[in-house]
Amino acid sequence: MVESIARVRHIRVTPQKARRVIALIKGKQAHEALAILKFAPQGASEPVYKLVASAIANARVKADQSNSFLDERDLYVSSVFVDEGTTLKRFQPRAQGRAFRINKRTSHITVVLATPDEVEAAATSKKASK
Repeated sequence: MVESIARVRHIRVTPQKARRVIALIKGKQAHEALAILKFAPQGASEPVYKLVASAIANARVKADQSNSFLDERDLYVSSVFVDEGTTLKRFQPRAQGRAFRINKRTSHITVVLATPDEVEAAATSKKASK
């Protein structure tokens, strides 16, 4: 019934570290994912927590606009992925006049929440098209 998307771009977390965090919540219910992220020790868990909370709020707004009922306990993380953003290149002085490059990587994180009936409808439409 409801599918909501939330994205954050150019966040100062390396994609490799962010992927470790999103692996914890993939396929989980939205509120369970929030609980996992709240107590995860990784630094990337805070922006992902905010992103999942934003996706829940987006689902609530989308349901209100379409005049449909939304039980937030039914929402689950249908897909979540991290893409590599732009890399900030900085230089640090080293011995004998050399320069050492430091790459400060950024990420684009996307979270998609859906209700179970949304996924079933997509699956049946794929079967009907084949």
